[in-house]
Amino acid sequence: MYSATTLDVQGSPMSTLVFNPEGEGPHPALIIAQHLPVAHAGLEKDPFTIDVGERYAAAGYVCAIPFIFHWWPEDEDVAVKREGFRDDWTVADLEATFGMLAGMDSVDEEKIGILGHCWGGRVAWLAACHIEALAACNLCYGGRVKVPFADGGPAPIELADQIACPVLGIFGNEDGGPSPEDVNDYEQALKSAGVAHEIHRYDGAGHGFQDHTNPERYRKTQSEDAWEKQIAFFDFNLK
Repeated sequence: MYSATTLDVQGSPMSTLVFNPEGEGPHPALIIAQHLPVAHAGLEKDPFTIDVGERYAAAGYVCAIPFIFHWWPEDEDVAVKREGFRDDWTVADLEATFGMLAGMDSVDEEKIGILGHCWGGRVAWLAACHIEALAACNLCYGGRVKVPFADGGPAPIELADQIACPVLGIFGNEDGGPSPEDVNDYEQALKSAGVAHEIHRYDGAGHGFQDHTNPERYRKTQSEDAWEKQIAFFDFNLK
């Protein structure tokens, strides 16, 4: 089960879903960055996003999922949101979400991490570059890490030396964005920056292979193995 709240980000209301585990805590916590389809549908209309929150809450984490596309009208075309997406706005969204979690009595403020799938994977990397207090970061087939966005800031890969937490990467070898070559570049950037990391690559899996709502992309065997690795990663770093 989850509840909905609204955070103010530079005068713009941002809907945020909060998932709570059993017990009083304090618990570790996770910011969950949404994938792109939610940009139009909204958080509560996307079963994959809800499933991710429920999985981690069941594993003992307080989870917050901010609607980072609040800067546009909900019915605005997804292409407009994608092309106009700004990293400076997104960092503000993530800082507000981190602050909310850190201020909760049920959360251990020193044990907050972030994860994201697809578009959210890039967002997770971006967050790790800007929020020094994050304790762990997981990106799942996040593309465009090598690409600057509409605000004209640097591509997130160029900020790898600002990452202060361990990073877990989950990728499919049949993905075209990020491609295996992109993943090589991600890994090299982390190595060069001295960031602790582990990268897992799955044969027979492409983009979105953990999304059980998409029969064409979903790969159950690879997905479940990746879930085990993700939860183990967060348990090791946040518990």
